[in-house]
Amino acid sequence: MSDGFKIMENPEFVGWMMIILISLVVVETIVLLFIHKRYLSFMKKLGNGSDLNEMLKEYLKEVESIKKDNSEIKGYYTKLDSDMASCIQKVGLVRYNAFKDVGSDLSFAIALLDGNDNGVVFNGIYGSEYSNIYAKPIKNKESNYQLSQEEEYAIEIAEQTKSFMTKNRK
Repeated sequence: MSDGFKIMENPEFVGWMMIILISLVVVETIVLLFIHKRYLSFMKKLGNGSDLNEMLKEYLKEVESIKKDNSEIKGYYTKLDSDMASCIQKVGLVRYNAFKDVGSDLSFAIALLDGNDNGVVFNGIYGSEYSNIYAKPIKNKESNYQLSQEEEYAIEIAEQTKSFMTKNRK
């Protein structure tokens, strides 16, 4: 046998080796406990006196709650988007002079359309003796009633923009 195995046969040597190994295990355990204690202290300092692990768990609960709330909000605004399609979104206004003897552009045509190009067009005709306002329903930018040039132009303006826009037409 080699010399390395002969050393292992010596009971005194084996005993000392066991003592040294047990001592190393004890020292390592003490060092690990010290490191663990410092870790816990660091985590409390980092958490301003609170346990950082507990803070992280609470934070994760809050994140999940916020995700749930965001999901509810998303459903709400999706419904609002759907509902908004039927609200007035497009407005076109045309001012014009209906009669030559009346001095200004006091007559008007205004188209009020929703997101699906449905709505109404009003035509206010101002004369020196009287004023009338006519309303005509609009479906898909069309009406079952004869539209004047000014009413058609008001619909065209409304179609081009989603914001209020005024155009003068002579």
